[in-house]
Amino acid sequence: MNDTSNKIRVLIADDHGMILDVLSMFLATQPDMDVTTTTDLDGALSAITENGGYDVVLLDYNMPGMNGTQGLTRAIKMNKNRPVAILTGTPTRRILDESLAKGAAGLVPKTMPAKSLAIAIRFMHVGETYVPLDLMREDSTDSGDGVGKLSAREKTVLECLGEGKQNKEIANSLQLSEATIKMHVKSICKKLSANNRTHAVITARDQGLL
Repeated sequence: MNDTSNKIRVLIADDHGMILDVLSMFLATQPDMDVTTTTDLDGALSAITENGGYDVVLLDYNMPGMNGTQGLTRAIKMNKNRPVAILTGTPTRRILDESLAKGAAGLVPKTMPAKSLAIAIRFMHVGETYVPLDLMREDSTDSGDGVGKLSAREKTVLECLGEGKQNKEIANSLQLSEATIKMHVKSICKKLSANNRTHAVITARDQGLL
């Protein structure tokens, strides 16, 4: 049996199964962390109650039950004011300001490298506030103007991406060439300011496009 008494007890709540699996699998390999996962706010609050709270809690901003920062406030209270941070695929200055105003320990982008996430968790565990530097530098007038300007074909391709289909599958189902699908995926990523197709799906879901 592994001794978890000296480990940082982390709770991650996110309704995106793929993201939850990737994050939890990596953090589970960290010798100083013990990770628990759940898929909605109710599950997170139940876990906090049943386990006497966690050293660090990460809550997906848009998962069921959150209602913006209302869920954050509830979690902070139940976790006895220990660090609770917001996890989001679309970090903006507005979400950052709202979250910090409600007492969040930080704002953690889902797209950050796993190693950086581990560092951020350790940072918050010792009482510091984690904020992505690029977000602090972001001009408040800089917003995702490309969002919502997807063509009908791009929206169809995006839906296929959301279903986990690969380019070849999408090409076959839409009777298009694979090269055309690649072009659409590239355009979707650009319009959603996404680093890759996975990031595009996360962004689209967070913004209600999927």
